[in-house]
Amino acid sequence: MRTRNVKPAWSQIRNFEILNWTVKFVISKFRLEIRLRPISKFVPPSQTIFQANNGRGLPTRTFKDKLTLFKGSDEVNVYFFGRGNTNGDTWVLFPSLRMVCAGDVFSGKNIPLFDANNGGSAVAMADSLQKAYDTFKNKADMIITGHSTPMTMNDLKEYVDFNRQFLNDVKAAKKAGKSIDEVATTWKIPAKYAGYAAPDPARLKNNVRLAYAELEGAVK
Repeated sequence: MRTRNVKPAWSQIRNFEILNWTVKFVISKFRLEIRLRPISKFVPPSQTIFQANNGRGLPTRTFKDKLTLFKGSDEVNVYFFGRGNTNGDTWVLFPSLRMVCAGDVFSGKNIPLFDANNGGSAVAMADSLQKAYDTFKNKADMIITGHSTPMTMNDLKEYVDFNRQFLNDVKAAKKAGKSIDEVATTWKIPAKYAGYAAPDPARLKNNVRLAYAELEGAVK
């Protein structure tokens, strides 16, 4: 199976120019009009370009936890491990290459960007990442991240621990009666996570706010 990495302009996708290319299979990892996600989470869009084109371009296959495509050296395995960046984060494993594509659920050595409007979860993130690590630790050597360089399984394990510590820090701060603003302005990247990017203040506050809301039961 020959693959080609292409990044068309958004206007091209919306105008279906992409469908005039020689593309046989698309595994969507990003939310355009609709995202490949577990079938239990699939919600048909309202009036969209898909409806305007009699369903042309909609996924022909969906999955719940795992989907296997092709055979032999062309085999591709698609997984969902739970909420993280969104509630539809898809991991794509290429077994013959021992390579897995994580996308934005593992964007790099930085605090994640939780998309609460699409089911992102600060509370579930570490557990979902742990499931991915447990699944791939003996199956992949390289991880294609969402916005950084290729990384290793050890990097993923570190990212699991990083996200779990962030959640534990927020839990402790909340229990101590600290406000969202107090946490957002005082929390720092722990020294043991060398090489991690300094958090963007707006993103950090968004993550703390979401964690507080989930811990209070305001977000399911």
